Amino acid sequence: MSVSAVRIRGTSGRGRWWRYGRERKLSYDPELLYAGAMFHDLGLGERFRDGGRRFEVDGADEARRFLASWQVPEDRVRRVWTAIALHTTPGVPEFMEPEVALVTAGVEYDVLGIGYENLAEADRAAVVALHPRPGFKNRTLRAFADGTRRKPDTTFGNVKADVLAHYEPGFERGDFVQVVLDSAWPE
Repeated sequence: MSVSAVRIRGTSGRGRWWRYGRERKLSYDPELLYAGAMFHDLGLGERFRDGGRRFEVDGADEARRFLASWQVPEDRVRRVWTAIALHTTPGVPEFMEPEVALVTAGVEYDVLGIGYENLAEADRAAVVALHPRPGFKNRTLRAFADGTRRKPDTTFGNVKADVLAHYEPGFERGDFVQVVLDSAWPE
């Protein structure tokens, strides 16, 4: 069964979440971590681009459907759903279940380079040999732009607004302060 027709080449397989977990002595379920890694960017795919929801929620819901079809218990499904839904929300997942923390840590390592220096050069080279990164930064940013361009309101309050501001001429990001000041409440 195909999990996804779209995937940013290498990101799901390349992340070394298991090492991060071992170094921090986290006890995690490798199957749940794998499911979170495999589905975390699914919501960027073409079939989700006209919806009104954040891509993270689209991917999390697809993972939920997939896991439920295999009769995975609801608590395990919820951990995968949460890991995917929060993987672009810094500062929160690290305090949650290990699978949630590790999906985010893997994305932060692979995409943002957070903790890059914590993995030995030989280990990085071995991973990249298996999962090369040609043009990774620009391909990743382009995938984010393509996945959110037709639903720009879903970028309010998250880093994808930065992506659209860079790649979409005329994009105007939402302003939280202005939303508060313009709310219907008199004070």
